[in-house]
Amino acid sequence: MKVRDSGMPKEDMWNTFFDPKMIFDSLELEDPQGIVVDFGSGYGTFLLPAAVHFGKSKIIGLDIESELNSAVTKQLSELGYHNAMVITRDFIVDGTGLDSNSVNTVLLFNILHAENPVSLLREAHRILIPGGIAAIIHWNYDSATPRGPSMDIRPKPESTLSWASSAGFQVPNSVKSVAQYHYGFLATKEGE
Repeated sequence: MKVRDSGMPKEDMWNTFFDPKMIFDSLELEDPQGIVVDFGSGYGTFLLPAAVHFGKSKIIGLDIESELNSAVTKQLSELGYHNAMVITRDFIVDGTGLDSNSVNTVLLFNILHAENPVSLLREAHRILIPGGIAAIIHWNYDSATPRGPSMDIRPKPESTLSWASSAGFQVPNSVKSVAQYHYGFLATKEGE
């Protein structure tokens, strides 16, 4: 099951909306030297830079679109990023297929407009190790943003915080601006 359509444009246009390194730095994401999972890796917008930013980690991209995954796999090979891979999987219906308590960091970037965001967050929580981090960003809840899901499915910042808390995460009191059109925060799975 695909996540509800957000009107994702062609890759060239899509990539102009993001500076992944700036977002990683703004969220203060450090290399966990373990496993990082990118939910809905799409064009590889965040997966490819993650292979560099988290250079001592194994990066796993999950996406339902096999054609996109083939293109990203080719780019990974051409760039020599041997620490990253993409798996074609319907993680909305079937889960990630990853073991519980096996992942250090998850990237939930522009995906919480899914029909059941708490279920998605619970799956992320399940696979994270105690003390693991869920990095969450989404389009600002502002119709003036140039792209993003329609306002009727776009999550408000307070909703994303509430959903993450409901899924078992420790969350901050508020979100912060992480890019021109995005807010974000880090949620933590309790324990160490």
